Amino acid sequence: MNGSGGFTQTIDWLAFTLPKAEVADVITLIGGDWFQSETGFRGYPVAQLMTEGKTGVGKLGTGAPRNPKEVHVDLSAGIVSQWDEAKLKTVLAWIFSQKGHVTRIDVALDDQEASVAVETVRLAVEAGQVVSRSKQFKVIQASNHRDGVRTGETLYFGSRESQTMLRVYDKRLELQARGREDAGLYGVRWELEFKQDRAQACAKALLTLDPEDWRAFLVVALRSYVDFREITKDTEDEDRTVLQCWSGTPS
Repeated sequence: MNGSGGFTQTIDWLAFTLPKAEVADVITLIGGDWFQSETGFRGYPVAQLMTEGKTGVGKLGTGAPRNPKEVHVDLSAGIVSQWDEAKLKTVLAWIFSQKGHVTRIDVALDDQEASVAVETVRLAVEAGQVVSRSKQFKVIQASNHRDGVRTGETLYFGSRESQTMLRVYDKRLELQARGREDAGLYGVRWELEFKQDRAQACAKALLTLDPEDWRAFLVVALRSYVDFREITKDTEDEDRTVLQCWSGTPS
C-alpha cells in the first residue's frame, strides 16, 4: 500500500496473457509454491494454482489447442497488494518484454480519512449530481446474517463487461466486521477495475511514471469516468458529458 497523508493506492488484481512462455519462467517470476490443478482454467486445459496467506490466490492456465504455448495468469489482491513497487515493475516489464498483454488490473484508492462517505456518494447519484461515462449504477447492501446488523453498501458504476468499472465501498467497515486488526489502515475505497486496452494502458503508465505522476494519472482516469457537479436530473445531456481524458496508451 503506497501513498501519503490520508490517501493510499493499492494494486488489487493483476491478470495477463503471454503469447508464448515457459510455465517455469512465469512461476519463477511470480514466486510462491504452485501445484497442478485437477481441472482447467478459463478454457486452458492445463492449470496450476498458488495460495498465499488467507486471501491470496494465483491461477495459471496453458495448453490451449489454438496456441499450446500461450500462458494466462490471474493474481488476486492477496498476492499483488503485498508486492513492493520494484517487484511490481519487474513483473510488468517482463510481461511487456515477452509481448504479453495485461488483461485486467484493479487499482484501489483508499481515502483513509473517509472525507467523502459512501452514503454521500449514493445520495449525490440519486440527486442527479453525477457526471459519468457509465450508464449503469447499482447498490448492493451488506449485513450480518446472524444479527441483521448492516455492515455497509457497495456502489457499482459500469458493468462487468465494460473495460472500466468502479466500485465504491467502506473497506474499513468491511474489515472491522471481519475482525481484522489492520482495518484502521483503510477507509472509503474507490476501486477501479480496468480490462483489455484500458488495463494495458494503465499498466504501461504504472511502469513508466514516477509514483506522484502515477497517482495523478489515476485521479485523471477516475474523474474522467465519474465526477460530481452541482447539477440536477433536469440538466441537459450535453452538460453531463465527461471529457475523455485519456484514450489508449499514455505517451
